[in-house]
This record gives sequence, structure tokens and C-alpha cells, in this order.
Amino acid sequence: MKIALIAKDKPGALEIRKANRDAHVAYLKSTDAVEMAGPFLNENGEMCGSLIVLNMSLEEAQDWAANDPYKQADLFASVELIPWNKVIG
Repeated sequence: MKIALIAKDKPGALEIRKANRDAHVAYLKSTDAVEMAGPFLNENGEMCGSLIVLNMSLEEAQDWAANDPYKQADLFASVELIPWNKVIG
């Protein structure tokens, strides 16, 4: 099952994101379950959230998201895990 993880950063948290980015990217690369990932950008082109497509069960995605270094650093104002169906691409 594919899961879309949609996370939005807390306001003013860009420095938290930058400080934890290397650990976050290493975590993304540590599993084959991450199909695609990247940051959302605000009107100034600064990172302000994340979109990650995971290929795992919803329960596994919940555990995976809880162990993300960004989550551990308390970066996010919100995180949604939504089952997703790939149609194109």
C-alpha cells in the first residue's frame, strides 16, 4: 500500500529543519520503502514542509513517521498519513 505523508513545519522552524536535514535524508535513504520525497516551499522558496510517498502499511508508516529525525526534533506543526493510489507516473 502506498501512503502519502504530508507534513507542515511549525512557523519559524527553518533552522530546526536545516539542523536536522542530514539525519532526515539519511533516514529516508535507509529504507527501500520511500518511493519519493521532497520539501514543500513557501513563497520565498524556503523549505516549509514535506511530502513523502511510502510503500508500506499504514501501521508501518505510523511507526516510520514517529522515528523520522524531523519528528524527533519537533519540527512539524502537523503530519497526515493518507493512503494513496498512484495512477500516472
